[in-house]
Amino acid sequence: MFRRIAALALLLTASAASAQNLRIGLREDPDIMDPTLARTFVGRIVFAALCDKLFDINARLEIIPQLATSHHWDDPKTLRITLRPGVKFHDGEAMDAEAVRYSLNRHLTMQGSFRRGEINTMESVEVVDPLTVLIRLREPSAAFLAQLTDRAGMIVSPRAAEAAGRNFGLRPICAGPYRFTERVAQDRIVVDRFAEYWNAASTTIPRITYQVISDSTVRLANLQSGALEMVQSIDPDDVGAVRRNSRLRINITDELGYQSITLNVANGARAQTPMGQDPRVRAAFELALDRQVINQVVYEGMYTPTAQPVPPTNPLHVPSFQPEPRNLERARALLREAGVRTPLAVEMTVPNSPDLRQAAEVMQAMLREAGFDLRINTMEFASSLQAATRGEFETYLLGWSGRVDPDGNTWTFMHSRGPSNDGRYANPEVDRLLDAARLEFDPARRRELYAQIYAIALRQDRGRIYLWHRKNIVAHSTRVTGFTAVADGLIRVQGLRLQ
Repeated sequence: MFRRIAALALLLTASAASAQNLRIGLREDPDIMDPTLARTFVGRIVFAALCDKLFDINARLEIIPQLATSHHWDDPKTLRITLRPGVKFHDGEAMDAEAVRYSLNRHLTMQGSFRRGEINTMESVEVVDPLTVLIRLREPSAAFLAQLTDRAGMIVSPRAAEAAGRNFGLRPICAGPYRFTERVAQDRIVVDRFAEYWNAASTTIPRITYQVISDSTVRLANLQSGALEMVQSIDPDDVGAVRRNSRLRINITDELGYQSITLNVANGARAQTPMGQDPRVRAAFELALDRQVINQVVYEGMYTPTAQPVPPTNPLHVPSFQPEPRNLERARALLREAGVRTPLAVEMTVPNSPDLRQAAEVMQAMLREAGFDLRINTMEFASSLQAATRGEFETYLLGWSGRVDPDGNTWTFMHSRGPSNDGRYANPEVDRLLDAARLEFDPARRRELYAQIYAIALRQDRGRIYLWHRKNIVAHSTRVTGFTAVADGLIRVQGLRLQ
């Protein structure tokens, strides 16, 4: 209630708005602002202002240089990267090849790194000269370059990172267009324009405030009133209201990721349940769900039901792997085969946002018909991620914003060594296939490897449940110009203008 009141109070300050401050509404509070340790999508939105990457992607999902100016594969296992000259970190230090070497090794070796699984094919980084690095891989990788378009490719100030250690995320220092100024937990993150940014002409807005407002209705109200100029997302049932408002604009793109249910099968004591230990129970759980009905009730039918982590817009999507139709008779039979007493209590951790709570409630009603007693445990988003890492969950309704290469949607979640494999699912054959998919450059053969992975991990073992692919729905005032929508859903600040 306090956060709702605080967010509504923004409406009273709308008259104080000026072209000096772009206010962007976020649906959740980001976790730690350290690109090595972070894992939230909303954090990536803030990082888009703070931390440039070696490479980026454009609206056509092509990989383009950012801190790099070019790259070349000297051989299938040796990547040569040429860096942009004259780039400075926010602390005035030079962004050079040594900083790249330091940052990539930090991503690979730092305890608790969520980047390790993304770049663990990397064997070494060598400094050739101040503007050239050689990255040597243990084996060829079809996915490695794409990993450098996100947090694994963000370069941090070595001096600042060494001085701060694990507290670096409290005051991150990178080489992006804006520098970190202030953070108030559960409220806002403030960044200010970095005058020495290598592409300073692309940024004209002096300050950006990322305002945390978890309630979509309140976010929209603040946008409509002028207390916000931009919102990271709105719910599908609010699209009509935005389109009817001549002072607002909306951008809708298919996302690269998915919404899923993580299942705790081996992460501590909470996995020692029928749900965690018996794939028949997990199959019954999934067969009790009707993804299309949930999508229609909660999301106006706007999302795309799925059974896999790769969306239909990606050429490596497996068209034959589709959601199974809801089958209550089979679900009940599987519970009888498993010998469980019904109703079977199952807890679902749900981030505290209205649409996810509603989706969980619809699932709760569906599951009751099959013999489950779904108990919903709502948590603040960043806290829910920490709980999942510790294994303090049974099932977890969690989204992933997605990556341009399918490896970014699969390996880290399904491989036994994946840093985001919170449920600790493990199957040696799935590990082998995931590793093989990283090495395969032929799209048809790589797609077949993913089909085999899904057949084992998702149908045989029921290691995770994928639900739907969402839409990125960004809305903004007509005062904001220059926004380019990209399927990763990030708000890139280069080119933005505030009138």
